[in-house]
Order: sequence, then C-alpha cells, then structure tokens
Amino acid sequence: MAARIEHLVTSGTFSLDGGTWDVDNNVWIVGDDTEVIVIDAAHDAAAIASAVGERKLVAIVSTHAHDDHIDAAPALADRYGAPILLHPDDLVLWDQTHPARRPDADLADGRQITVAGTTLTVLHTPGHSPGAVSLYAPELHTVFSGDTLFQGGPGATGRSFSDFPTIVASIRDRLLTLPEATVVRTGHGDTTTVGEEAPHLDEWIARGH
Repeated sequence: MAARIEHLVTSGTFSLDGGTWDVDNNVWIVGDDTEVIVIDAAHDAAAIASAVGERKLVAIVSTHAHDDHIDAAPALADRYGAPILLHPDDLVLWDQTHPARRPDADLADGRQITVAGTTLTVLHTPGHSPGAVSLYAPELHTVFSGDTLFQGGPGATGRSFSDFPTIVASIRDRLLTLPEATVVRTGHGDTTTVGEEAPHLDEWIARGH
C-alpha cells in the first residue's frame, strides 16, 4: 500500500534582501501510520509535530532554504531526532537563518528517499534558488515542487540567488516532462497538474518573470 499525503498550512514571515512579507506555507507529510517524512518544516514546529504525532519522522526534506521553508526545521529535528536534508547549493541561504546549525545530509539530483514503502526521487530544479529541488513520487502521481512551479507559473526570481532563465529550464526539462496527470503540490497556494501548466510555458517566457 502506497504512502498517503497529508497537508498542513502554517503561517509566518519570509525575509530576504531587507524585506519581510507575511506568508502561508504548505507543509507536506508523506507516509503511513508508522513513519513519515516532512517536506518543508515551515514556521510552526509544534503544529507540525502535532500532525506527525508518535510516528517515526524519517527525515525533514527541505525543497530550498528560504527562511519560511526551514525556520522550524531545527526544532522539529531535535524533537524527533530526525535528519534535515538540503541541497548543498542552498547553504548560502540556510546560513542566513541557521548559522550555527548545518543540515544533516545533502540532497542530490537522483537521490531516492523511501518512506512507508514509497520512493520519492530528488529532481534538482534550480532557479528560485540555486539548490531548489522537487520530489517526484510516481506511485502517488505527485511531484512536490516547492517554490519552483505554482498554479499559473514559475516561482519568483526577483531576489538574490534566483534566476529566471534557470527556473524556466528546470520547469521545462524536469517537471513538464512528467506525466500530464501528475499533481503538482506546491510550497504555497493551490495544487495544479503538469497538464494544466505545460501549455503556458511560452507565455511565461514571453512575460520574462
């Protein structure tokens, strides 16, 4: 039996380049009644721990290291003794939030993470940040896109360490090549599908942002 997906929304702030904004973040919990992973430990470690409960927390997987996606990661990791996983290209961002604490292990393109008998494959999808990743779980017909792809277009690229041509290439080559029915579970806001977003790639490129 495949793992199931649970969804939690937490609220807090995102700060970068001298600005701060109020944000709501999607926290995704993947697993079964025994063990889970948490994708993006955002804002509220207590709320996430309440959702995890007494289950084994196999890992905290960070799609990228903007502070709103990792601010609760150390507290959650300490509570469960779980490792924090991050692509090393995002350490420059991680260190702005947690300078005294390093992630426990590196994410790399092609790495596989297994929980409750279900495998998620790491896709390096830079652009929103250098080390941004997506997590593809074909058994669940889902890709967790972090802030790389949203309903309606790419993630933001107007701040430090981001790049619009890079995010477009990541989406075109790594995400829009997945089956059309694949559900895209995003870092903020509503889900979408690969099939719903793929026809709009040229529009995004024309807009240039």
